[in-house]
Amino acid sequence: MPSRAGSVAPIGAQLRNWRLRRRLSQLDLALDAGISQRHLSFVESGRAAPSRDMVLHLAEQLEVPLRERNMLLLAAGFAPRFSDRPLDDPALAAARGVVEAILRAHVPHPALAVDRHWTMVAANEAVAPLLAGVRDAALLRAPVNVLRLSLHPGGLARAIANLQQWRAHVLGRLRRQVIASADPILAALLTELSDLAPDGRDRTVVEPFKDEIAIPLELDTAQGRLSLISTTTVFGTPTEVTLSELAIEAFYPADGATVERLQRLNQPQPGAR
Repeated sequence: MPSRAGSVAPIGAQLRNWRLRRRLSQLDLALDAGISQRHLSFVESGRAAPSRDMVLHLAEQLEVPLRERNMLLLAAGFAPRFSDRPLDDPALAAARGVVEAILRAHVPHPALAVDRHWTMVAANEAVAPLLAGVRDAALLRAPVNVLRLSLHPGGLARAIANLQQWRAHVLGRLRRQVIASADPILAALLTELSDLAPDGRDRTVVEPFKDEIAIPLELDTAQGRLSLISTTTVFGTPTEVTLSELAIEAFYPADGATVERLQRLNQPQPGAR
């Protein structure tokens, strides 16, 4: 992948890097793509220049993210294929409305939308009460990185009862994203969060109990401990870069006590307007 302006790797080398990242042999990829191994070898070595359609076809087989597919096209001498607009662009109004509707409908359960770097772009009103114990105000200033917020000692880490277990889950998920995307910002975030030692607690990986169906987030709040399990929602057929990188993280109560405590947390406080 390119490291700086004027230092872009040839298209063949970039495709080879993605193939190796996916742990595929040339024969594997050639069979998946329906082309000869000889032709793929020529493309990777620079002896043959791939067409625009071939770049997109190989990128599809390699499950290259849309943002990086545009970079591959540029490296091959073609214009980007996938538009990249900010979320507040009028063209994304319908998608933005979908996100807002999902977040609203999830109250009194917390839900938020994040971009590819885990920056929070939207949240419903049930998220705010969970952040009352955050000590480091800088973590709540935009742009808010939700992974840093959850694992930082000045963030939610002190309130997470199963911190070791949750930390292992978060870092494992982030590590898989780094492998899949080759994103240097995510790689730097993984290094940063891996080096955090919250409140002197050790970093032993805690395995989930055998009778658990999912790793819960056990969070202590003013109303008592919440046990939350999460789901991730993404757009199913995005052809726009921003939408392809947007995810909604929705939390659900794992027990009856959490249902009641979430309802109390989201009740208007006396004197509040």
